[in-house]
This record gives sequence, C-alpha cells and structure tokens, in this order.
Amino acid sequence: MMDTQGNKVLFLFFLFLSIICLVVADTDEACSTFTQLSFPSAVVGTGLRVKLMLYTQRNKTCAQTISSTALGHLNVTKKTTFIIHGFRPTGSTPVWMQDLVESLLLVEDMNVIIVDWNRGATTLNYNQASKNTRQVASILKEFIIQMLVEGASLGDIYMIGVSLGAHISGFVGEMFDGQLGRITGLDPAGPLFNGKPPQDRLDPGDAQFVDVIHSDTDALGYKEQLGNIDFYPNGGLDQPGCPKTIFGGMKYFKCDHQRSVYLYLSSLRENCAITAYPCDSYRNYRNGKCVSCGLPQKEPCPLVGYYADGWKDYLRAKDPPMTKAFFDTAETNPYCIYHYFVDIITWNKNVRRGSITIKLKDRTGNTTESKIDHEPATFQKYHQVSLLARFNQDLDNVATISLVFSTGTVIGPKYKLRILRMKLRSLVYPERPQLCRYDLVLMENVETVFQPILCPKLQM
Repeated sequence: MMDTQGNKVLFLFFLFLSIICLVVADTDEACSTFTQLSFPSAVVGTGLRVKLMLYTQRNKTCAQTISSTALGHLNVTKKTTFIIHGFRPTGSTPVWMQDLVESLLLVEDMNVIIVDWNRGATTLNYNQASKNTRQVASILKEFIIQMLVEGASLGDIYMIGVSLGAHISGFVGEMFDGQLGRITGLDPAGPLFNGKPPQDRLDPGDAQFVDVIHSDTDALGYKEQLGNIDFYPNGGLDQPGCPKTIFGGMKYFKCDHQRSVYLYLSSLRENCAITAYPCDSYRNYRNGKCVSCGLPQKEPCPLVGYYADGWKDYLRAKDPPMTKAFFDTAETNPYCIYHYFVDIITWNKNVRRGSITIKLKDRTGNTTESKIDHEPATFQKYHQVSLLARFNQDLDNVATISLVFSTGTVIGPKYKLRILRMKLRSLVYPERPQLCRYDLVLMENVETVFQPILCPKLQM
C-alpha cells in the first residue's frame, strides 16, 4: 500500500513539474532581437532576409518572431502598426527603435511589428538597398494577406516608414489599392526617388491617410509633397541643434534626417503637442501670414506626428486633398515652440526697417526670448506690423516684457523706434488675455523693460 501511495506522490510531483515547465516555456520564451551587423558586413554586402518582430501590451520589451505561417500572439482584431527602418550603412540597430515601440504601446493597445530587413539594408551600395525595397514590400504583402485570412481589416493597418522604409510602406499600400488605414513617412529617402512617378515612391494614394515629415530636404530626404499632409519642420532644411559643419562627425550627416523620427516620438509623450500651420511657403509662415487656423470659425491647426490623422476630415474639402504645413522647433526634446503675435503700431515720421527681440519674464523669474530677425520688418507711421514670435518656453503669467530694436548697422547713427502701441497675443492659447503697452521709445540696441497691462476688451 505504501508503494502505491508513493507512486501517486511521485506521479503528482512529475505532473507538477511538467505544468511548471509548460508555463515557463509559454511565458519566458526567448526574446527576438534586431539583426545586429557591423561595418565589415556593409563592405561585403548582405543578402536580403526579412524578420518580423511582434510587440504587444503583453510583451512590451520582449519581441516574438512571427511570419505568415505563424502569427503568434498577434491579435488581428486590434490595430497593427508596422515600423520599417531605412538604409543601414553600418549595420547597427536604430537607436530610436525600442523607444518608438514602447511609446506606441503606451498610447494605445495595439500590435507593433518591427520589420527587420537589416540583411538587405546593410550595405555600402545604396543602389542595392533601394532595389531591395520592392522585395521587402512583397514579403509584407504576403504577411498582410494572411492577416486578412485570419480576420484582420486593412483599415486597421498602420505603417510608419523611415527613409527607405517610407517608400516600402508606399509600395505595400499600392499593392492593396490604397486601402491601408494610414502611412506615416518619416523623412522619405530622396536619392534615387526624387522625380520618380507615384508608382515608384510613396504617394497620397497609398493609404486612406498619408502624412509625411520632411526634415532633410537638401540632402538625404525627399523635397516635394508625398502625402495628404506634408510637414516641414524649420522649412524642412537644417534642424536646430544639429551640427552645421563636417566637424560634427557622423551626426553631421544623419542628424537632420533622423530629426523626423524624434519629432514623431515627441508627439507620443505628454510634454507638448507640436502644432503646424498650413501654408504655401516657409517664408509666408515665418512672416505670420498663415496662422489663422485654430481661431474661432476656423479649422483647427494640424498636429505633427501620431495624432496628425485628426486633421484628415479637413482634407476632404480640398482638391486635391493635399496640404503643406510648416512649423519651427526648439533644439532639444520635446522640441515645442510657442507662437505669439507681437503687434506694433509706430509713430515715427520716417520709415524704420529692422528686427525686434522680445523677452518675457514671469513672476518666478523664468525667462524666454524670441529674436525676430529672419528678414527686416518695415515700420511705418500709424501702420500695424504683426510679427510672429517663437518662444521655447510657455509662460502663463507674464510679469515683464523687454524689447530691443536693431537695424543691423555696425557703424553710423543709432535710431529710435517710437511705439504707439505694442500688443502680445498667444496663438497656442488664444483665450488668454492679451497684453498691451503704450507710448514706448526704443533706443537702437538698448533693452527696454516694462510691465504690460491688459488690453482693453474691445481689442480682444
């Protein structure tokens, strides 16, 4: 009898161990990692191989390798976001990739799939990498077809493509007749794609909504419009905070190009919402001619990044449904700029041309400054000049304002700017009280500090 009882105990023990092993095997499976290559691999060249890595709320930091024959933990009833990197001349893992995955999963319960085509993107032969984009798209097509068989919807598929990855997204979208839910192109590659017809690059018809951030249009990025809405930070050229000379090393070559990714990442955080302004040119935006969105009776201003699709309903009234939007950024994360109008009426007898520097200070001593000098402003007697001021910091309770007027001349007489009225009004928060000051005389290159007063109600 003891032997029988002992056998039962032994059986239960091994059964318990088996169950534990099954649980461990299910929950602690090896995490899939991005293909890590090196510069020698780029010299030799790598044959194309695509690996799909799935992240979900269940596994935010531990990816599962999936394929068209093994969907794994992919829940086809949820939104699925594909992240597609670009050219990798050194073979390293994109430094922004894990941050982007985790940030996406923080804002929405979705599937996030990294499309790892590092074997095929790691090469010094950019021409070969660009040719591989078509094959990557074909592989993704087969995977999405299997998703559809399992019950997925094309409208729930979102592709975020970086550089060459943006065009891969476009090729996939074209294969599904533009029925993908959304494509975001982050500084789509320009070399070998500039001037190509729509079928050979990303274009607005590749998804139900296509938004693009152009951050390096004079080098590695694509200059012309590619989406329903195309955002041009700082005009799409040199980005603040990036090296201006070759002495900045590798950062000099890739900083502007990568800024699009970091601007997108910023939109997933709560630090600020980057606002853009629809306009036909960067110059007109800087001159304050395109900042009416967001005002009463006007359409809202589009947001840059993840929430850009909130503006797609306003595109339907446009023919064609395409818009350019411009905005400026700070040098560092979270990159937000706060826009104000500085309205100045002068009473000088003679015309004055020059720039204005405005500094704001709150009651706790915080200060922020804007130098409006991209082109000289023309001040005429009794004529209002509205200057667009851009501040890195938003001050809710402005205690003092200072102004500096400059004509930019090094030698010669110093001029005065006689101000009949100065008014400061926030574009980001138009409901805030506007601040005024009357009868000021600015001596050239001399800072004039004053306390503003609330503007009369009739001017609100």
